[in-house]
Amino acid sequence: GRRTQLLKGLPTTTTVEENAAAGVSLCTFNVTVSPLSPEGLAVRPTIVKSNPLTAAFDIVAKGELEYRVITTGDPVLDYETMPKMFDLQIFVEDTSGRTDLETLTVQIIDKNEHPVFRGNMAIQTVTLYVLEGTPQGHIYQVYATDPENAELKYSLLPAPVPFLVLENGDIFSTKVFDYEKDQHCYFLNITVTDPDGLNSTKTVNINIININDERPYFTTKQRIYRIKEEQSPGTIVANITAKDPDDEDSSSRFFYSIQSSDRYFSINPSTGVLQVARRIDRDALPLRLHPNISVIVRVEDSPSGGHANEMEITIIIDDINDNSPQCSSSTFRKEINENTTAGTFLLELRNYCADIDVDPSNNRFNFTGLSGFGSNNFALESTVSGRLVMTESIDLENPANLGVEVYSLTVRVQDIAYIIYIYIRIKPVNEYFPVFSDVSYEFNVPEITKVGSTIGRVSARDKDWPPSVITYSIVAGGGTRDYTNVFWISPTEGNVKILARLDYETTQKHILLVQASDEEKTATASVTVNVLEVNDEEPFCSPNFYSFQIPVSIAVGTNINGFKIECKDRDSDPRSFRYIINEGNVNNHFTFSPSAGSNTSRLILASRFNYESGIDTNWIYRLRVYVTDDNLLPARDRATHLIKTGTVTLNIRVIPNPTTVVATTPGFTVMTKKENLYSESAWYVPFLITVSSLLLLGLLGYLGFLLVMWLRTHCSRAGRGDDRPLIHCTFCLSSQTMTKLTTVFDGEARDPVTGKIYEFNTQSGARRWKKSSEPLQPAPGMQVTPGATDDDGQGTDRIQVPSKKEPSEKRKEPTAETNPAAQPS
Repeated sequence: GRRTQLLKGLPTTTTVEENAAAGVSLCTFNVTVSPLSPEGLAVRPTIVKSNPLTAAFDIVAKGELEYRVITTGDPVLDYETMPKMFDLQIFVEDTSGRTDLETLTVQIIDKNEHPVFRGNMAIQTVTLYVLEGTPQGHIYQVYATDPENAELKYSLLPAPVPFLVLENGDIFSTKVFDYEKDQHCYFLNITVTDPDGLNSTKTVNINIININDERPYFTTKQRIYRIKEEQSPGTIVANITAKDPDDEDSSSRFFYSIQSSDRYFSINPSTGVLQVARRIDRDALPLRLHPNISVIVRVEDSPSGGHANEMEITIIIDDINDNSPQCSSSTFRKEINENTTAGTFLLELRNYCADIDVDPSNNRFNFTGLSGFGSNNFALESTVSGRLVMTESIDLENPANLGVEVYSLTVRVQDIAYIIYIYIRIKPVNEYFPVFSDVSYEFNVPEITKVGSTIGRVSARDKDWPPSVITYSIVAGGGTRDYTNVFWISPTEGNVKILARLDYETTQKHILLVQASDEEKTATASVTVNVLEVNDEEPFCSPNFYSFQIPVSIAVGTNINGFKIECKDRDSDPRSFRYIINEGNVNNHFTFSPSAGSNTSRLILASRFNYESGIDTNWIYRLRVYVTDDNLLPARDRATHLIKTGTVTLNIRVIPNPTTVVATTPGFTVMTKKENLYSESAWYVPFLITVSSLLLLGLLGYLGFLLVMWLRTHCSRAGRGDDRPLIHCTFCLSSQTMTKLTTVFDGEARDPVTGKIYEFNTQSGARRWKKSSEPLQPAPGMQVTPGATDDDGQGTDRIQVPSKKEPSEKRKEPTAETNPAAQPS
């Protein structure tokens, strides 16, 4: 727009005091409007900018075109903190587009202001708390400032208070306060004044705080109380009260306790109520001797760290009649002989009874009311002493007393009702001996009866009244070679039991002497135990294990190797044996003859071997032979009777026709010499060598022993089944060579399977394949000498062969081991 002089009275300069209130007029100006602007102003006069920027001023209309500049009060003008002068740019625009911009300069004028409190006192009334007993001295400092930074002074109103304020604002207490005696609250008016006399006043509230500095004291004056014994727990004895000077104006909270080691009373820790805690028995120690109980009660005004006070009270326990007379026993038993004369003193009850009440008026009693079965035979001489005497003699033989042994009496001990029971027993005399129901007893017991079984019972009676208790025992008999006592008898029942297995074959009859006793008199009876025979023994055969070899061409019906078994059974007839081959008899080649009815039987070849057609494939037979003792039993009874079985095991090896030729091979020993060099310091080497040598020698000795046993077992049993001489394996040992002696073959034949010619020994049956270029060896080259007789009585012959070396070519001859065709599958 176009710049035109629209603001009249501007620019100008004006002043205003600091802290001026809102609405104070600073300047008045007019706005001149052109006739071309009949509609007035488009923009009213406005402060568009202030330097420095502030919102402390505003423009308000005074008339239609008259305006004034006023203070807003926000912020309040402050000479000390704000700029001292403000330049206000006032803008105006009329409706025709003409504008005007003028400046109003406002200067701030300083003014003396009241001092101002700082800190908490500037916004609130300060409350101070002072503990009673605090030493006098500094308690607070008042702080105020003057806007003009003038020096300020502090003063205190009202004056007669135990405080003072220094000119620098420090507040001091001038005494030590006691809450229980002094005023509890003080109000101090603190005035601060500047040099021109302007001042400000604030109030300080000072409260005196009570502390726990006083001991509580008991208000209960009574110190001795009296109660009766046997009061129920919880019964109130006394109500202990106390006060605390620190809490005179209010109810105090105390904590009560009992300090003495008293177990009869307890006190409520909050209320101070003293009450019975447990049963109080005046008649028991220590109250029986000292009935006064001292209790130390303690009161505290704090559960910890407070003040306390103590008071001792005495409680006297009074006796009551709470105990009935007591006797050392409520039941008395007296034994007297029959025919005791009348007037005989039996018992003085006063010696056994007493009343433990302490007070003499409570412990008196007497004896009355004698009653019960047979009481007419007895009486009490005095109710005070309780002397019991007989009034009539008692005879057990009297029919009126027959069977009566005990008289039951009752006596009343009169204080608080108490009953005594007295039993008078008439002692009988043992006049009769025990008598067995039988003079002798006989029990038949199978020998297989289980140990612990009852085999019979003996009984005896006693004619005495009451019947005596009979005890039984074995006083003689019942022993064997192996057991001292085979039988046992129940001491109370008389049942006879066995403690060890019975054996008919050892002992067929046992005779026992049994005694019955009634503790004074005894009687005896004989008991005969017949042991019944039962088939409980297994057949035992000799030998029960045997191994041998047979040739494949052995004839049917031959007693194999002359083998026979002989069986025994301690409880069976020799004719009761049956022989059954249960396992291993493949194709039934073997049988026993006879198969039953004899204690000896021979092993017979029942059928020939047939390996060529493949029917037989086993070369080793392990036979398990069962020998039973049921041959004499009918077949229908064998399922119900006890049958025992023995076993015999036989190992049979079948030797095929081709025989292995064992060539004589010169032997030699290779000796290697080694020298071991070691240091002399290696002392452990000789030690280890010595120990190792000893172990090796022991092992070699053990192996040699096993070799000898094997040779004796296998070489000594060959050829027992016929008269042919036995071939012994003999080795000649030397340090240089080892020569094995061979068999001389004096016959030859053709093998039916391979068609080859083989040589054989006519005496032993040994065979080998024949070389076409080797002539037949004559039989006279060997000498037969009689040998030792074996275990079954059959003689054996030992063949002695001259020691000569065979040609070395014989080592290459085919043998049973090297030729697969001759090896049985």
